[in-house]
Amino acid sequence: MTQSFLGRRGIAVAPHSLASEAALRVLREGGNALEAMIAAAASIAVVYPHMNSIGGDGFWVISGPGGQPQGIDASGASAAAASIDRYAQRGVRGSIPFRGGVAALTVAGTVSGWGAAHALSQEWGGRLPLSRLLEDATWYAREGIPVTHSQWACTTAKQAELAPIAGFAETFLPGGEVPAAGSLFKLPRLAATLERIAAHGTDDFYRGDLARQLAAELAAVDSPLTLADLQAHHAKRVDPLALRLQGLTLMNMTPPSQGVVSLMILGIMARLKGWDADPLGPAFVHAQVEATKQAFALRDQHVTDPAFMKIAPAALLRDELLDELAGRISLTQAAPFGRKTDPGDTVWMGVIDGQGRAVSFIQSIYHEFGSGIVLPGSGVNWQNRGCSFSLDPAHINALAPHKRPFHTLNPALAQLDDGRLMVYGTMGGDGQPQTQATVFSRIHRFGLAPQAAIELPRWLLGRTWGMASDSLKLESRFPASTVAALRALGHEVELLADWDESVGHAGALIREANGLLVGGFDPRSNGSVAAY
Repeated sequence: MTQSFLGRRGIAVAPHSLASEAALRVLREGGNALEAMIAAAASIAVVYPHMNSIGGDGFWVISGPGGQPQGIDASGASAAAASIDRYAQRGVRGSIPFRGGVAALTVAGTVSGWGAAHALSQEWGGRLPLSRLLEDATWYAREGIPVTHSQWACTTAKQAELAPIAGFAETFLPGGEVPAAGSLFKLPRLAATLERIAAHGTDDFYRGDLARQLAAELAAVDSPLTLADLQAHHAKRVDPLALRLQGLTLMNMTPPSQGVVSLMILGIMARLKGWDADPLGPAFVHAQVEATKQAFALRDQHVTDPAFMKIAPAALLRDELLDELAGRISLTQAAPFGRKTDPGDTVWMGVIDGQGRAVSFIQSIYHEFGSGIVLPGSGVNWQNRGCSFSLDPAHINALAPHKRPFHTLNPALAQLDDGRLMVYGTMGGDGQPQTQATVFSRIHRFGLAPQAAIELPRWLLGRTWGMASDSLKLESRFPASTVAALRALGHEVELLADWDESVGHAGALIREANGLLVGGFDPRSNGSVAAY
């Protein structure tokens, strides 16, 4: 088993090593955690192009100076022209297609989050200009990136589906072929767009010449988004949701993120007994799976754009409610699970600087390659997060103008009373809160080091990236006795490969009370921990 990685003056983790190294470069130059994360976010949008893009959304949960919790919501709303009636007039009924211009119906917010984070970093005394923070990303886009096996496999799997979508083949199938793993892959139009953002600021993406270019390109591919929609967008500073448990405070992002679900799962598990004897045992898996079912049921009733919610998100974290949900769980029988969960294509990254300031960050275009559309001049691959809207007007996540869709994205952070600080997270749609709970519990309740907690086999209830069934999926490295016991409890168990990407690309960083920095990355990804 790989040992956890150690540092003293700064540490970063990402699912691609070039992104974590970009963050480390900034830390070595005296940059703070926010500046380092901007560099990592821009870089990974280039070097892991099937997983995310500057045409997606982002969320930040931050522990600032003195441990002050902060957050940035950089998710985009739907177009003014995006309504159920308007879509019906366009012949779209039943559900919104996953691909094409009609799926590219929400503003891409992540670049605005970079701008908000840069402004906040300057309040902390940060001095590095945006041009420096985008330097690595621009270089990789212009000069080329090494194609990973993950990019090759994903492009191969999606080639037939996406090749007809505007701009996809021109960008991701150079010469009409899927780029081979280990070959050089360039994104020159994206490089020029990043240079433009570096020179003119992130606001240019929404209200400048770049915004006018993007609006024209979006109209040409039949997206309902307009310049006015881009101009109306701003990243928001928010207070993260917090859940107080014995000896620690857990934090996660506010809706439309499903961060409340991650908090609910751990809140329910804190109320259950007898599951923390074995990190690979059936009691642990069963308790968390059953807690997940309870949390998902309430999420699907209530969580959407907070402007459209009928209850306060914090109401889902009340002690009385968590007590009630825990009381519904049988430790000897699996409850039914018949709903369809959502896949997702995402990256999570973490940074902690030498002063103990920390960032938990997540960035996504939703499905693999988002809507599939790559805008012809700017080279931006636009997200399809809006396809998660329902066309049923009675649905909690019903499509409406200027509404932000429900997000699976949620970055996690924990402040422990003993002086430790932890950031952790993963990609993987509905797998995100499950894997977060797994990694956190293995570190906090079982006492494992971050690398060991991440490397041990994991599980997933429902669908996720690349998986269509709703079974309980376990990596085949689990003991046969655990698999048999879970089946005896009534779980429909499906075995995955030994190291399966579908259980997510996790990561975790810890700052110990004495200032020591410890990190773990996921070998299921192309990631690394970078520290000094």
